[in-house]
Amino acid sequence: MTGDVPGIERAFHLEPFRDHLGFERGLSPRTIDAYLREARRFAAFAASEGVTAPTGVTYGLLRDHVARLAGEGRAASTVARTVYALRGYFRFLIVEGALESDPSERLEAPRAGRSLPDVLSVPEIEALIGAADPDSRTAARDAAMLEVLYGCGLRVSELVALKGRDLDVDEALVRVRGKGGKERFVPVGAAARSAVRRYLRTTRPALDRGRSAGHIFLNARGLPLSRMGVWKILRRHVERAGILKRVTPHTLRHSFATHLLEGGADLASVQEMLGHADISTTEIYTHVDRSHLRQVHRSHHPRG
Repeated sequence: MTGDVPGIERAFHLEPFRDHLGFERGLSPRTIDAYLREARRFAAFAASEGVTAPTGVTYGLLRDHVARLAGEGRAASTVARTVYALRGYFRFLIVEGALESDPSERLEAPRAGRSLPDVLSVPEIEALIGAADPDSRTAARDAAMLEVLYGCGLRVSELVALKGRDLDVDEALVRVRGKGGKERFVPVGAAARSAVRRYLRTTRPALDRGRSAGHIFLNARGLPLSRMGVWKILRRHVERAGILKRVTPHTLRHSFATHLLEGGADLASVQEMLGHADISTTEIYTHVDRSHLRQVHRSHHPRG
């Protein structure tokens, strides 16, 4: 800290703030140190700007401090912790009567960027679906299940809820009940239709023991396949395909959306097929698509 450190600490009530955190809020020493570090850092910044007491702090000064930290390349989560600490500091000053109004009231923490979802390449999808044990009596079911999960971009809960009346193979449409009971219709591609026809013709009749309640995908006991059952089947396929990525049922949904956008589908159509209420949820896949485009450019452009 630059300048008269003890003077700045006294002026900004940092020692009473430390006592408040420890004795009144009962925070751990580690948390107290973190809060104090942020308060000291801001006090030093304020002093460098000619502000020598909390009464001179404005919202603009706080905003500039946070912007400076972000500009230094700090992660959004780190900057957010700074904002939370400063809010706590200024609330303390208000309670203590050192301030009449809170300059941090409108200060917003930056949102941490959403991480991009893992996706499989098209060859990995093909290897995954083709990795069924040919000697297994449920091989046709497993292939059909994976084809629909990926080919229609379904959530695992939507897949296991499908009943015979929901799937019209001839019309190439499946009716899906999504979150909140909202229905949507999703096209069923040729590969998925072929796999489903084979499963319905060969394997499902052998599995059905009158306890299916009309569900399409059944387990070995003739009951509707559970979400955990889907996970186990998928895990076996991932191992047999030799895929080293972490793959979940949702990975296939992410891959569905990404491959559509890479193929030129418009965002609104992908949103409708995924059943997203807000297009901003679907927009994350445009970032994945840009990553793909950058890779294509690097691989194929002579100056890439």
